[in-house]
Amino acid sequence: MSFAVSLLAASMAVLSPAAGAGAGTGGQGADVSAVFADPTGDVLRAVTFDRAAVPPGARVTVTERTGHDGTRVHLRLHGVQPGRTFGAHVHMQPCGTRPEDSGGHYQQVKDPKQPSTDPAYANPRNEVWLDFTSDKRGDGGASSSVAWRFRSGEARSVVIHEHATERSPGRAGTAGDRLACVNVPFV
Repeated sequence: MSFAVSLLAASMAVLSPAAGAGAGTGGQGADVSAVFADPTGDVLRAVTFDRAAVPPGARVTVTERTGHDGTRVHLRLHGVQPGRTFGAHVHMQPCGTRPEDSGGHYQQVKDPKQPSTDPAYANPRNEVWLDFTSDKRGDGGASSSVAWRFRSGEARSVVIHEHATERSPGRAGTAGDRLACVNVPFV
């Protein structure tokens, strides 16, 4: 089942079926559109932890499509800091009021040593990496395709990080501080 999530106010989210989601893909997926807000005691769809990089009011859309050949995730942001490179990844836990609430990266084959910085596990074939550079208006996006599907309930958010994802041993998969987070009901 596909869902579209829209943030109607800073602290209220509505979950409803997406019309035609998955059409033409032969699969299913999640569609999330949200507006970033400051973290509060309320559970929000999208929270910012760095108001300069991802200001309250910036918008995010995450689309997931699954098919016979795996999963494709598309990330689009509007109104973030212009001309900046960001890292972004699918994380295992939902967003919360603290950056670390979203847990670690989702990995198809889990690294037995966490946090994972081994390039054998922390790589764009085993995780979903969505690094992007915003344009002069603060708009940007990325897509990632992987040859697998998420395990049910183990992929819950997309986190925007401070810089592009590193690939070297001992640093693989790291991208600096967590700047913002959006909850996504991955299928």
